[in-house]
Amino acid sequence: MLKTFSKADITQQNMLWEDKEVKFDVPQLHTRLHSGEKILDTINHIEDSKGNPGDTGKLLVTNLRILWHSLVHKKFNLSIGYARIGTTNTRVVHMHTKGRIPSQALYILAISNETRFEFLFTDVSGETARREQPIFASIFDVHLDLKLRGAIVQVGQLILLPDEQVYSQVQGVWNLSSDQGNLGSFVVTNIRLVWYADANETFNISLPYLQIESLRIRESKYGPALVIQTAETGGSYVLGFRIDPVERLSELFKELCSLHTIYTDQPNFGVHYDPEEARKRVAAAVEEAAQATQFKIEDYHELDERQEREINTKLNSYLAAGCAGALSTEQPTPAPVYCKELGFAMERIPDGYKLQDLWNLMPTKMTDYDD
Repeated sequence: MLKTFSKADITQQNMLWEDKEVKFDVPQLHTRLHSGEKILDTINHIEDSKGNPGDTGKLLVTNLRILWHSLVHKKFNLSIGYARIGTTNTRVVHMHTKGRIPSQALYILAISNETRFEFLFTDVSGETARREQPIFASIFDVHLDLKLRGAIVQVGQLILLPDEQVYSQVQGVWNLSSDQGNLGSFVVTNIRLVWYADANETFNISLPYLQIESLRIRESKYGPALVIQTAETGGSYVLGFRIDPVERLSELFKELCSLHTIYTDQPNFGVHYDPEEARKRVAAAVEEAAQATQFKIEDYHELDERQEREINTKLNSYLAAGCAGALSTEQPTPAPVYCKELGFAMERIPDGYKLQDLWNLMPTKMTDYDD
């Protein structure tokens, strides 16, 4: 028994490399997008300051990568796949060609084939208003969204991607990657095939259809098995799964072949970004921050300091009188008296003073003072 489905004849034109490679000076780079690739945002007046200083170009943000192409020299361009981006941040740089005007710049560190690439994309529009605007916000939003996708299965349920739909679930699927095999379940969606172990859901495999090179049903020492070979960009793995009975294995094979063909023609990479909505969100955050730092007269209260001055005056008078009495030899030393408030004997307080006035150096409560 042998059934085979392969896309070898269309591999070269549909092989997905855009999100996994860094490339330079590819002919017609920004006009020949991969099937299913969409431009999410366009940022004008951007210079590739490290690679092509002095050339004004455009920065294109797609659902697979970041593209830059020069408007001065058509052959100068570059492509940075999101899977190769290690670090991104913004900086303020001073442009030498325009009187050292401060401008925003996007710094990207990418790693491809053990080679480090550093990119610096600078806003050369010279517009003052763009210095305070987050013109590179779309890049941070898309890249962060992709990095946060880690878990596949949670409490036995597949964590769905945007626009992902579950078509079928198959239980009793043996993963033949080890000698004893691991029992688990298949989840078939419109984007990928997922297997996870019943005993440990963290042991799982997510196979996007675009990374599947071929599907086969072939004989193995365990009987008929579904054999999946991934593309070179997907690691070139060969995976085997056994499903009983054979009739259910054949039905699953037909379903996967059909979904694979549909997805290859119209791929959906699960990345969504609305530039207008993002700009509104950023503008609201900026306005909220501005309001938080804005001076409001109602947030401040004028304190009545007359109580403090009154206490300080009485204390100073008391201390001055005590110093004068200590220097005088004519007045006898007063006898101590018992104080109920303190619970011990103390010197008698002169007339006109209260114990509270001498005990508190500062008033216990400041009251608001309104003119």
